[in-house]
Amino acid sequence: MWPDIQTAFGWVHDVAKLLENEDGVSGSEVRQRVEILLAEIRDGQATVGTLQPAVAHFLKVSASYWPGLFHCYDIPGLPRTNNALEQYFGSARYHQRRANGRIHATAATVVRGSVRVIAATATRLRLFGEYELRHPNLERWSDLRHSLELRQEARRQQGRFRKNPDAYLAALEARLLKPSLPS
Repeated sequence: MWPDIQTAFGWVHDVAKLLENEDGVSGSEVRQRVEILLAEIRDGQATVGTLQPAVAHFLKVSASYWPGLFHCYDIPGLPRTNNALEQYFGSARYHQRRANGRIHATAATVVRGSVRVIAATATRLRLFGEYELRHPNLERWSDLRHSLELRQEARRQQGRFRKNPDAYLAALEARLLKPSLPS
């Protein structure tokens, strides 16, 4: 089995080396190189004997990650691995806990987290002027505000339910049973 292991390990090692991108080439170039290598692996997977299912699994997992695998090479500062991305979010959680003294995330993180985490991270990188903070696309900004308000309303309704479930359900039932047209 040793020759088969050497061959399969060599393929995986070659893919890892290409993804390391020591040459500093663009994402499309890395994508093309990995695509060529994966085609070679696909063609030669029958040669590794009992490791063929493992190689097939490697190809399947590679295909599942394919759509988002190469963005990190074109966007400066985007973490290349899941671990680095997890550290990014862990850092945001840590700083929020330090700022508000709570152990668990606040409701504000659930409602406005998509905005707050990005804003907190971006402001650590550099200071922004007042004109830079203005959103360039007012329609997108309005849509974002609307989605945040919907989340806030959902959280508000959950709080009302938790405080007095009977009254909440009675009001909901009254609204449901209320005739829609006058009789």
